[in-house]
Amino acid sequence: MSLRAIPHYSGFPLAHDTYNAITAASDGNIYYVLCSESPTEGGKMYRYNPATATSECLADLTEICGEKGAQAIAQGKSHVRFYERDGKLYFATHIGYYEMIDGMERLPVNTPEGLSLYPGGHFVSYDLQTGQFEKLATAPHGEGILTMTLDRDRGHLYGITWPVGYFIWYDPATGILKNLGPVSAQGEAGTPGTDYRVLCRSMLVDPRDGTVYFSTAEGEIRSYTPGADALKLVEEVDLRLDYFGQYDPTRPGSMGYNWRKIFWYAPEQVAYGIHGNSGYLFRFDPKEPRIELVERLTSEPSRRSGMFDQFSYGYLGFQPGPDGETIYYLTGGPIYENGKRVKGVDQIAKGAAKGLENLHLVTYHLPTRTYRDHGPIFYPDGSRPTYVNSIAVGPDGTVYTLARFWHEGHEIQDLVRILVDR
Repeated sequence: MSLRAIPHYSGFPLAHDTYNAITAASDGNIYYVLCSESPTEGGKMYRYNPATATSECLADLTEICGEKGAQAIAQGKSHVRFYERDGKLYFATHIGYYEMIDGMERLPVNTPEGLSLYPGGHFVSYDLQTGQFEKLATAPHGEGILTMTLDRDRGHLYGITWPVGYFIWYDPATGILKNLGPVSAQGEAGTPGTDYRVLCRSMLVDPRDGTVYFSTAEGEIRSYTPGADALKLVEEVDLRLDYFGQYDPTRPGSMGYNWRKIFWYAPEQVAYGIHGNSGYLFRFDPKEPRIELVERLTSEPSRRSGMFDQFSYGYLGFQPGPDGETIYYLTGGPIYENGKRVKGVDQIAKGAAKGLENLHLVTYHLPTRTYRDHGPIFYPDGSRPTYVNSIAVGPDGTVYTLARFWHEGHEIQDLVRILVDR
């Protein structure tokens, strides 16, 4: 059994890997960003209409941030989901052009001729009715915004910047932006072996009191309470579990003990998250506080093999569906040739694929604890979607993601529609 993926070319030939930035909005459309690695060409935001199977480019990220023609490094990416509140989508921008320094992708300190340094990522809103964009606030110290969440009840925006990893808080009602400092040593600006720490890609808001939670590479859970002046360690609970594996948090190449993705589940007043490398689904109760493992939510072939999947950070395509009860997870599955598992490289110093594998759709119904692997996913020509780290589920259960495929002789990443068996 396998599923069919239909690639959709949106019209952007520079489209590069996008993480997280796709969402099904209340107007029935799918909103997504196609990223760019160019120092001068910004990423693009699109709207896909499922009824007509057509997409429209809404804006260039650099332009909506008021930086078109500013001769600075472009707003190349958005790596966060769109969060909807009161008729607006909220998201954030990030840098897409890096400088290789000591063999690692870094925030540029030397720019291409004629360009100034990256001005910093921005919190941005988009009005679903009027189509108007608004730049809300700018990240400090010229950093991009890597991670973001929204407190839908209070309207507060939270972010973690890249590469140092400053925790920032913004209140649209007052226009106040606060910087609470680095979340974990020197983040991904640090030196491997000393103060390097991979940064959390997903934050959680407890709607009961507005407290925000995030993880660290060491497996700590930290929190921020609205109005506080500092971040706080959540005592008596951590993510340093044997089942997650063993990690040196000072070294690149994995998410360490960080959770990969997490969301609030109102019926139980707890959160459910996924540890990326091991693929374990866990339940986090912030009031206890307590972590409980639920099930290994990888594909059936991965469960049988006992091995981690090939994407070094694990997968971000993890989200509850329209019923609010079913988790949809796009994850990996090993490929076998002549009865032997195709093996990738042992280590890689960034978030990337260590080898080729299949893409699987896994669903998990929380009330009944029902797991289902819907099988591997292939394009009509038999090739595989790769570098898949995003997901949106339409009201009819259709799954959308952003994945690599070949278009007119070039490999790009663009919108993909996955036809799910009912």
